[in-house]
Amino acid sequence: MQINPFDLLRNVQKLQEQMGDMQQKLEAVSATGASGGGMVEVDLNGLIELQAIRIAPELVNEHDKDMLESLIVAAFTDAREKVKEAIGREMGGLVGMPNLSSLFAGMA
Repeated sequence: MQINPFDLLRNVQKLQEQMGDMQQKLEAVSATGASGGGMVEVDLNGLIELQAIRIAPELVNEHDKDMLESLIVAAFTDAREKVKEAIGREMGGLVGMPNLSSLFAGMA
């Protein structure tokens, strides 16, 4: 089988364009994770970057510091899982597969 280098180059350029488009889509993806019945919320973008944290005023107490930290971690985890699912749906559409969220299971 003979490979045409020009076809290969066109395919690489197309893939780069698609990846650039995907980067923009990922920046636009957002999810809010919540814990403690909504007392702690975090917002992430599709690049898994923390955009905001909201803490209910009644939680800010020096005696509840450990609980507050645990709730923040739980809210972050919730938002991250939602973003990974959205990424899987977007990537699946890009390559023509229904859902690739399992590929992102190992994302930190």
